[in-house]
Amino acid sequence: MFGNLSDRLIETFKGLRTKGKLTPADVDGTVREIRRALLEADVALEVVKSFTAAVRERALSDEVNKALNPAQQVVKIVNEELIEILGGQQRRLQFAKNPPTVIMLAGLQGAGKTTLAGKLAKHLAGEGHTPLLVAADLQRPNAVNQLQVVAEQAGVAVFAPEPGNGKGDPVKVSKQAVKYAKDKLHDIVIIDTAGRLGVDAELMQQASDIRKATDPDEVLFVIDAMIGQDAVTTAQAFQAGVGITGVVLTKLDGDARGGAALSVASVTGAPIIFASTGERLDEFEPFHPDRMASRILDLGDMLTLIEQAQQNFDAEEARKVAEKIATDRFTLEDFLQQMQQLKNMGSIKKMIGMLPGAGAMRQQLDAFDEREIVRTEAIIQSMTPAERQNPKLLNGQRRLRIAKGSGMTVTDVNQLIARFEQAAKMMKTVARGGVPQVPGMGPIPGAGFGGGRGKQPAGKKKKGSKSGNPAKRAAENARLAAGGAAQAPAAGSGFGLGGGAAAPGGLAGDELEQMQRLLRGGR
Repeated sequence: MFGNLSDRLIETFKGLRTKGKLTPADVDGTVREIRRALLEADVALEVVKSFTAAVRERALSDEVNKALNPAQQVVKIVNEELIEILGGQQRRLQFAKNPPTVIMLAGLQGAGKTTLAGKLAKHLAGEGHTPLLVAADLQRPNAVNQLQVVAEQAGVAVFAPEPGNGKGDPVKVSKQAVKYAKDKLHDIVIIDTAGRLGVDAELMQQASDIRKATDPDEVLFVIDAMIGQDAVTTAQAFQAGVGITGVVLTKLDGDARGGAALSVASVTGAPIIFASTGERLDEFEPFHPDRMASRILDLGDMLTLIEQAQQNFDAEEARKVAEKIATDRFTLEDFLQQMQQLKNMGSIKKMIGMLPGAGAMRQQLDAFDEREIVRTEAIIQSMTPAERQNPKLLNGQRRLRIAKGSGMTVTDVNQLIARFEQAAKMMKTVARGGVPQVPGMGPIPGAGFGGGRGKQPAGKKKKGSKSGNPAKRAAENARLAAGGAAQAPAAGSGFGLGGGAAAPGGLAGDELEQMQRLLRGGR
């Protein structure tokens, strides 16, 4: 959504990094480029003016002049001002003190209200609530049927007493739904209202009547993030006619310029509460202004990425896999399970896009084919359990059978096995505290620990005296050969390497062994 805007802003900041001090001319040039980038992204003109004025004022202040790195300070200022126009602090749903909490959805036709109703219901059900979807859009053809299908997919209840298609009173249905929710102990009611192709008096009156009849705790304006400047006009009309308390952005996964997202919160004063990031019901997330600003500036969104991982990854399963990797028992079956968990997190492209600096890989991400994971699954699932446990069984005949069973080629099977063996080797090196050698790269400078050639493992160093006196060295070596200890080190010279009793300033044998195990990572 914000790809072009991100590219323009990043390119603008590149010119500042070479300057040790910023002059007023540098600041004006940077602000001018930011203004152009925002206008090209279809951000409302009044928002652009206030944003660039705030950035310019702060960039010319002592806040930047006294900074050790003026370029980074300007990026910080732009980031903070972006957070401000996106709403500042994250705003959560306001729940009623006495259930049910009534949430009314309003917006234009085609904005995605019905699908979003299902996403919101599934999200709330995942937090332990019992939502009820209400089919109050009785005019759009098959709107009631669509909501029923969405409710079934989300695994939530739906209240649809009228068939719709132009029949029924939406105000009456909404009132009945609140009573029904109280009787059936649903703590949240989500009312899907009708939309129109444009803002008109009939739409506003109907939405206003539903609001008066149900007294909702939240009126969420659902807006298509791809419609550009018209989003601001529409939002202002709904604010005046219905009175919205929050905004939900849909189709944030589109390739539009994204000006609506940067304009609507600032213009209406209503915070953005949720964002829809895809077509699936689970591609829905609370809106965090600070995280969105970081994504726009290509600073990454690690918090959202971590939250998605925590929701989809089984901690116990991850622990077992880590143990298998460390003990060289990681199999293709484990590899398949890990890929399936990764796939459950959603789009790989989106996850990589949340990493800092991902903007530099945008072309590679666009060319990435996510169906490659499905093909890999097909290959592994065409193997027998024994073959998954022991890839060494895969001779030429078996690989040909697997290729035919998965609809792939023998070359694809060979490449998968090679990638798996390489990945397992790298993960094993990391698990043992080493630094893996990345294909195509030389040894990592300074990474002399963990798997380095020519080095003996910890605790297995060649024993012997290091004395420069030949007679003394011979005597100490004789003691070592007889099972004794070399001369204990002086206090303060490090850990004692004696075998039994503690030497002055050293450690006893069992303490030394524990310390060595600790230094080796607990092994």
